[in-house]
Amino acid sequence: MQNGQTQYPFEENFRKDLSTYLQDRNLTDKMLPEAADIEEKWQKIAEAYLPDGMREFTAYPIVSLGWMMYIGMAIAKYWDEDWELYDKVENLYTYLRDRIDYDHMDDYICEKVLLLTADEHKQLTAVVGECAARTDSLLRHLPVAAGSSDAFHAYVAALHQLYLLGAAIQLKRMGYRMTRM
Repeated sequence: MQNGQTQYPFEENFRKDLSTYLQDRNLTDKMLPEAADIEEKWQKIAEAYLPDGMREFTAYPIVSLGWMMYIGMAIAKYWDEDWELYDKVENLYTYLRDRIDYDHMDDYICEKVLLLTADEHKQLTAVVGECAARTDSLLRHLPVAAGSSDAFHAYVAALHQLYLLGAAIQLKRMGYRMTRM
């Protein structure tokens, strides 16, 4: 997951804020995972997600941002479960979305992919909501004009970090631990 390597300068702010928040709650390790298979799926997932995510962002920014964290969790689960199979899926975002619909994708991922109990689902919803709200606040305080190319790149950078940290949460939930040797 390219520890600390980001494409845009403000992407580092999203990563630092989210990773600190999640580490303080023992939801990720201090050292974030490097999972090339999961990272390699990002570009196709982002391209397919952007029309849905951007459409929803104005009215539902927390959903638009938070759903990407759930997607990262689902991809990590698929990676652990049967990557040989899931790696062949043309686009894992559309695969997930089309199982139900965009609006209910969070519930589908929690219940059918992650197999969470009702309490775990509720706890995870709170964490994802907080991460999405924090990221939305950071986005809105960036010195970029709304609707500009920089605003678009900031949104994509935010989604990227939410995706990666969603995967990191799920990897830790499944027992993977990241430590320095």
